[in-house]
Amino acid sequence: MSRPYRIVCVVAARPNLVKIAPLLAAFQPPQTQVETVLVHTGQHYDADMDAQFFNTLALAEPDFRLQVGSASHAVQTAEVMRRFEPVLDQLAPSAVLVVGDVNSTLACALTAAKKQIPVLHVEAGLRSFDRTMPEEINRVLTDQLSELLFTSEASGTSNLLREGIPPHRVHFVGNVMIDTLLGQLPRAPSTASVLRQAHLAGFIGDGAHYALLTLHRPSNVDDPRRLRALMTAMVKLSEDLPILFPLHPRTRAMLKQHELASLLDAPRIACLPPQSYLNMLGLMKHACVVLTDSGGMQEESTVLRVPCLTLRENTERPVTVSEGSNAIAGRDPAVILALCRDILRYGGKSGRIPQYWDGHAAARIVTATTNWLQTRRERRA
Repeated sequence: MSRPYRIVCVVAARPNLVKIAPLLAAFQPPQTQVETVLVHTGQHYDADMDAQFFNTLALAEPDFRLQVGSASHAVQTAEVMRRFEPVLDQLAPSAVLVVGDVNSTLACALTAAKKQIPVLHVEAGLRSFDRTMPEEINRVLTDQLSELLFTSEASGTSNLLREGIPPHRVHFVGNVMIDTLLGQLPRAPSTASVLRQAHLAGFIGDGAHYALLTLHRPSNVDDPRRLRALMTAMVKLSEDLPILFPLHPRTRAMLKQHELASLLDAPRIACLPPQSYLNMLGLMKHACVVLTDSGGMQEESTVLRVPCLTLRENTERPVTVSEGSNAIAGRDPAVILALCRDILRYGGKSGRIPQYWDGHAAARIVTATTNWLQTRRERRA
């Protein structure tokens, strides 16, 4: 019997865990002859939240924790590379699998490529065409370094082919994050249960109509004028609809730094601490509208068929707009309020679920990867 293949799987932030969990499960023996090694770079790390995600998703502890922490883009990328290289030297893997578009994604892909280790990129080809977004730089460069590129929507495949990636390296497999959503959705708690946990029982009343708001991108929260405008719009919206606002640590810090926290004293805005994955699914599932700058929530709300307004000028996930329940609202408070009021009046669009967002993306990725590994071994024999 031939020796097993070894794939190093990299995570850096909680959304990465949601994407990697079904892949680790699908690679398990006896389904495959692949040994997976999980490396957590610690780019985004909170002990309590990390533990919740690992427990919820039934993930074993990472084999390696690099504990990089926060820093500037350049320092963080360099530090991930410095700490990841010895792991590759120790393991000599058949490939390195990276997900998404955070700094660790690019850093680990670059380290592997320089050591002649093939890179597999899950969620490849997504493009906002906005080079001011650090994630866009990470996406483009990671794709150029990758040997196998797994796309979650048809636009990703088109983008890669237009950028010169050979077609045989691109596989349209669907959205692996939806594998986790569909598997975990029956466990999602009710909104009332989440609010009781936060000592806000009764906040939304008997009707249970509310908006779910999240903000975390630097383009929205680091500029005090933009943050003030968005928060002022939310206060105005709360007169029509209660708002649940799980506060990202970065957003909380910026509100405090820019002396804007008092805006959230509005009686119909409930600020929550960062929520577990299951709690967020429950809150999204029962919302009238989701307002967010998160790429993942655009996808999740599309599958839940809940109207979503993206508080950005673009999206790297256009299928959520063309087929799903998402709309690009931009950052103009008047436009955001008008769109929200239209949703309240007419119900908003529910859209349809995109192709291959069916809970089987991980299986497709594993099939393509194991076939490629076997062919590669045979050619080198």
